Amino acid sequence: MSHSTISDSPLQDARVAILGLGEVGRIYGTALADAGHRVTGFDPYLQEAPAGVEVADTLEGAVADAQLVVTLTAASASRSVAEAAVAALAHDAVYADFTSSGPTEKRALATVFEGREDVRLADVAILGPVIQLGTATPLMAAGPAGDAVAALMRPLGTPVEVVGGDLGDAMAHKLLRSVFMKGLASVVVEAVGAGRGAGMEEWVRGQIAGVLAGDGQAVIDRFLTGTAKHAARRAAEMRSTSAYLSDLGVHAEMTDASVAAMERMAADGIRS
Repeated sequence: MSHSTISDSPLQDARVAILGLGEVGRIYGTALADAGHRVTGFDPYLQEAPAGVEVADTLEGAVADAQLVVTLTAASASRSVAEAAVAALAHDAVYADFTSSGPTEKRALATVFEGREDVRLADVAILGPVIQLGTATPLMAAGPAGDAVAALMRPLGTPVEVVGGDLGDAMAHKLLRSVFMKGLASVVVEAVGAGRGAGMEEWVRGQIAGVLAGDGQAVIDRFLTGTAKHAARRAAEMRSTSAYLSDLGVHAEMTDASVAAMERMAADGIRS
């Protein structure tokens, strides 16, 4: 196969390099090999080669002939791995950063590839637990090579949403989603724990389920208007809630954070 630019149609028999062969890298590497791609991997801490993946002795060796490079290292290694790979990349290669580094760090990767205008870049955010969901885990891709990532991953059964924008925009979407998803999860854990401590767990679960099953946009609008409008009164109520959770022996980090947020909103309202 020649070093032609990867198209945006579903890929077949592609040469793929996986940088980082931890649990996630192993899952994707084996799935890509099973799909008929030639997969080469590199990980300096590798214990055992994933099924179907040829392990290279060096990072440069892993990427030298790859049409598409997938980086699945720790976020802290995102830039240093790109710096090590850039000179060794094949002509017209796609370089896709799947790490969890932040939007600013992902945007800064463009400076690493100055002088390699032939290389197309993609920022990819993983939107779920790959260890549990495998290749069914949704992805979000942004940057010039976002469509190429979708062409590689969708045939594996991976939902890939390609968003318009530059490097970092996929991760920005994920982190904005995390404000709600991780915050909501923490609030639910705290609320159900409090209900359990008070002997009212099923009632609390019903209250939460009722809100989540309602008209989502109406709930959002109610929260946006009501929280700021009644911030001072609600802060006082949440201080009482925190004291009650303490009596129950339940951790109240999210309740205490709500007190701080509402007191800030109340103060902002007084100043405005």
